[in-house]
Amino acid sequence: MAVSLSFVKKIAPKSIDAMAIAEVVDRVETLNQGIAKFWSKSDGWAPVAAAGLLGKSRLDWQASLSGSLRLWMREPPNALTPAELILAWANLGSLVEGTIKTLLSVWYETYKADIDNLKKANAFDHAKQTSHAPDGLALEKLRNYCKIKGLLGAEGDALVELVQQRRNAIHAFKDRPIGDGVEFQKAVRSYLALLRAINGRLPYPDEMYEPREH
Repeated sequence: MAVSLSFVKKIAPKSIDAMAIAEVVDRVETLNQGIAKFWSKSDGWAPVAAAGLLGKSRLDWQASLSGSLRLWMREPPNALTPAELILAWANLGSLVEGTIKTLLSVWYETYKADIDNLKKANAFDHAKQTSHAPDGLALEKLRNYCKIKGLLGAEGDALVELVQQRRNAIHAFKDRPIGDGVEFQKAVRSYLALLRAINGRLPYPDEMYEPREH
């Protein structure tokens, strides 16, 4: 897998803004199913350490969580109750976190050698003098590392920060903003854009193996 950790975006096959929200969710689910199918059994393609990380990760849960986004779609969008909206953000937050972990796990050899930036992101174990594996990092450290590296771009960074803030309401007691259904559906669209970009940065042996979204 002699490819650098590059982040050149592919041209999107269809404008996300032009889709109905149901189609957006369908595409998220199909794309995550394809990613899970290939990378959960990537021995022989991914480096040994990366394949080990990906093999023990529950990428199948990413696909399942994608389908559960349908639970939070309403017409009109703001028909969600506060409890439903809190759970919706938790659902999306898990997907965003899992997608970033997938990216860093695929590029694990590059990631673990990036000592200076891992230290800046507080993702380095100083006692053991080794990097924290991406599959064990909380979203805050993932967000910091990606922002330091410029991996997700301004829109990706904004999505991660928004979802992180909103999903923290799952620990409900103190009042905090949870947005509304319109904002949530917009964030789901942004997640598909992020998922497309990240999938386009994962190396596949041939186009026939590359996951499609429809």
